Amino acid sequence: MAGLDEHTKVPTEIKLHQKSRLIELNFEDGECFELSYEFLRVFTPSAEARGHGPGQEVLQVGKRGVGIERVEAVGNYAIRPVFTDGHDSGLYSWDLLYNLGRNRDQLWQAYLDRLQRAGASRDPGDAPALTPAKASGGCGKH
Repeated sequence: MAGLDEHTKVPTEIKLHQKSRLIELNFEDGECFELSYEFLRVFTPSAEARGHGPGQEVLQVGKRGVGIERVEAVGNYAIRPVFTDGHDSGLYSWDLLYNLGRNRDQLWQAYLDRLQRAGASRDPGDAPALTPAKASGGCGKH
């Protein structure tokens, strides 16, 4: 988390779409991103998942059906989603959310590739089921 500076893209609106399990992020520069709850959970910035240095990352598996119970503001620089699987230690700074949105497709494919190499699955307790989760149709169309 780089912190706020004059170049930080700040969201003007954050909406949870519970039925589609998407978070909609509208930024002050007009950009809008939709990220699935699963995507956010898989890319949690928490030390529990990322470790404290390179090579300590823990592959997040079985998160396909995860929901978000609520989102809490953290100062004026981040949010803390509370996921239905109990995870609540990830602080998603504005710059992290913006970068996740900008790079969603590449990050998602890299995650699916890692799952496949590990013989793991997005589904809890199942064999690998590796189909990409795409957003439904663009921002504001729910």
